[in-house]
Amino acid sequence: MRTGGVELCVAERGDSDQPTVILIHGYPDSKEVWSEVAERLADRFHVVIYDVRGHGRSTAPRPLRGGFTLEKLTDDFLAVADAVSPDRPVHLVGHDWGSAQAWEFVTVQRTEGRIASFTSMSGPSLDHMGHWIKERMHRPTPRRVGQVLGQGARSWYVYLLHAPALPELVWRGPLAGRWPKTLALLERVPAGEYPTPSLPSDGAQGAWLYRDNIRSRLRRPRTDAYAHVPVQLITPTHDAYLSERLYDDLARWVPRLTRRTLQARHWVPRTRPDQVSAWIAEFVLAQEGAPAGTGAALETTAAAPYAERFGGQLVLVTGAASGIGRATAFAFAEARARIVAVDRDAVGVARTAEMARLAGAPEAWPEVADVGDAAAMEKLAAKVAAEYGVVDVLVNNAGIGITGPFFATTTDEWKKVLDSNLWGVVHGCRLFGAQMSRRGQGGHIVNVSSAAAFHPLKSLPAYSATKAAVLSLSEGLRAELAGEGIGVSTICPGLINTNIIRTSRFAGAGPEEEARRQERAARIYARRNFPPEKVAEAILRAVLRNQGIVPVAPEARLMMLVSRHTPRLMRALARLERPL
Repeated sequence: MRTGGVELCVAERGDSDQPTVILIHGYPDSKEVWSEVAERLADRFHVVIYDVRGHGRSTAPRPLRGGFTLEKLTDDFLAVADAVSPDRPVHLVGHDWGSAQAWEFVTVQRTEGRIASFTSMSGPSLDHMGHWIKERMHRPTPRRVGQVLGQGARSWYVYLLHAPALPELVWRGPLAGRWPKTLALLERVPAGEYPTPSLPSDGAQGAWLYRDNIRSRLRRPRTDAYAHVPVQLITPTHDAYLSERLYDDLARWVPRLTRRTLQARHWVPRTRPDQVSAWIAEFVLAQEGAPAGTGAALETTAAAPYAERFGGQLVLVTGAASGIGRATAFAFAEARARIVAVDRDAVGVARTAEMARLAGAPEAWPEVADVGDAAAMEKLAAKVAAEYGVVDVLVNNAGIGITGPFFATTTDEWKKVLDSNLWGVVHGCRLFGAQMSRRGQGGHIVNVSSAAAFHPLKSLPAYSATKAAVLSLSEGLRAELAGEGIGVSTICPGLINTNIIRTSRFAGAGPEEEARRQERAARIYARRNFPPEKVAEAILRAVLRNQGIVPVAPEARLMMLVSRHTPRLMRALARLERPL
C-alpha cells in the first residue's frame, strides 16, 4: 500500500472478523522478526505485520534525511490501521524501534479512538526518556547520575549510528553477513527466516530512525506524552541495551499500566515467542472483555503478588496431585503462570490442573509420569517442549517418605526412595534444565529437599540420605548454571501437614504396626498444622529473589542454624526418635 511517498509491504494472517493486532518491528529488523509470534496469535486474532518504511520490502523515502520522523511513521501506522481495520480500533504491539515509534502513536491526539491497547517491548518513549534524563540531571544524586551514565554506556551504538556514512559502510560491508552469527552468540537467537536478505539496506537506511528523532526528542521532550490507551510493558531483565530503570517513572505517563518482567535478552520476539504471544493474547482479550475505555480487567489481576514476574510463564511441578506440589501449582496459577502438573496419580493431577485454571492459570495441563522412570521422563520432556514450550520454572517436588532403622530398610525400599527422591530430581534437572540451557534465556530450577538434609535422625537414614543428596546436587548445579542465568533453589520445608505421612513406608513394621505409626505421625503433623501453602509461597519468593537454600518452617530454620554452628549438638539430637 502507498502512503506518504513510500510503498509499505503489509501481510495479514487470521480471521479479519477477530480483533486486529498490529505488530511493528524494530531496528535493523523487518516484519519477519514477528513470524513466530504472528503464527501463534493467528488462530485467535487478525494479525497484521508490516515492514517499516526503508526496511524489508517497503520502499525508503527520498531523500532519506527527514523521511523517518515520528510524525511520518505515525502517518504510516494510521494508513495501515485504516486499511486493515477501518471500523474497529487495533491492538498495537512494538519491539525495539517498533515500540519507540508506537509510544508516539499512543500519546498523540490524532490516533485517539484508533488504538485499543499497546504492548511495549524493549523500546521506551523518547519523550519519557528525555524527561527521565532531565529530571535526574536537574536534581543529581550519585544514584541518579549513575543511572544516566549506565544507560549512556548501554547506548554506545546510538552514537555510532549518528556518525556520517559509518552505518552505511558497515552494514553494506562486513556486518550484515556476520549479523546472524552475532545474534546467535550474544542473544541466542535461533536460525530461521530471520534476518532476511534485505538486512544490509535495512541497517543502512534504518539509521535515519535515530538521526531524525533521537537528539531532537531527548533535548525537547513533549510535555503531553500521556498514553490514552491501556499499556502492557514487557521488560527483559537481561537486555544489554536498555536499563530497567528507564521505566521507573512510567506510571506517571501511563494511567492504565500492566508490568511484566521476563528473564530474557533483547530480541524476545525471536527467543521467547511462546511467552510473548501468551502475554499479548491475554492482554488483548482482557481489553476486549473490559468496558470500553477502562482496561481494568487485566490490571486488577496483574496487581496480585508475583503476577508481574510469573504471568504467562510455563511452570512445571512434579508431585502435583496433592500436598506441597498442588499448593505450588495453585500459587503459580494465581500469579497467572501456565501450569504443567505432573504426578503418578492420574485422577489427582487432573484435578490439580482443573483447579489451577480456576485459580487463574491461562492454561494448565495434567501429565501422568513416574519421575523415577528415566524413559518416562525423557518422553515427558520431549512432549512438553513440543506442545507447550520450554519450561521457565521447574519445581522438582515429587517424593516419598520412609522411616525405620538402617538394617531394617530393604534393598527394594532403598531403590524406591532413591528413584523418587533423588533420581526424580536428577531426571528433572537433566532434561528440563538442558532445555533451558539450550534456549539461552535463563530460567529457574526449584528442588524440594527437607530439613532432614541437614538434620539427620537415626530413624530416617534412607530419607535423610536422599534429601542430603538433593541439597548437595542443587548447590553444585546452582554454581554450574549461574553463568547461564539459570537459578537453582533448594527448599527445606520442615514439618508440613500433608498426606506424605499417611503414604510413608515404615521399614521393618508389619501392616498393622505401619498403619498405627502412620496414624500417630499424622496426628502430630496435624497438631503442628503448618500448611503447604506457606511452602508454596516460599518457593515463589525463592524464584523471585534467586535464593539458594530456603528453610521454611521455624524448626527447619532452627535446625539449619544448629547444623552450621553447633554440629555436636546436632549429632546428639540425631539420636532422638522423631516423626518423619
